Amino acid sequence: MRRPGRPDAHDERVPTVRSATSVAGARDSARDFLDGLVRPIAAEAADTVVLVVSELVTNALRHGGGTCTLDLTAHPDSIEVAVHDRSPQAPRMRTPDLNGGTRGFGWPMVNRLARATAVTRQVAGGRRPAAGGKTVSALLTR
Repeated sequence: MRRPGRPDAHDERVPTVRSATSVAGARDSARDFLDGLVRPIAAEAADTVVLVVSELVTNALRHGGGTCTLDLTAHPDSIEVAVHDRSPQAPRMRTPDLNGGTRGFGWPMVNRLARATAVTRQVAGGRRPAAGGKTVSALLTR
């Protein structure tokens, strides 16, 4: 959808992601979104966006109540990834599990890859359909 007055902005609301098996669907939606941009981005930047989508959706499903939504927005010099879930708990830096585990790496990696990250708590009655929760956003170089 194009926003009036913002000729280079393009955004897409991706359907609600409801299970861990939908992480692949979120990645596919991100690729489709990026492929549809009027002004394409470099392959390496696209791979970074897809990786961040994967990490944020995985974290939301694992720690945010089992359901989330994904919003993608293209700005003139960046791509914004925003994941909304029902948990008010903000992501936290943890010591990665170096003994064969897979936990503790995602949030630090997102923070290294993004130009900026933000966590915004949602209040009941806000624009999100579920009461409360949070939005975790990452702004990535285009």
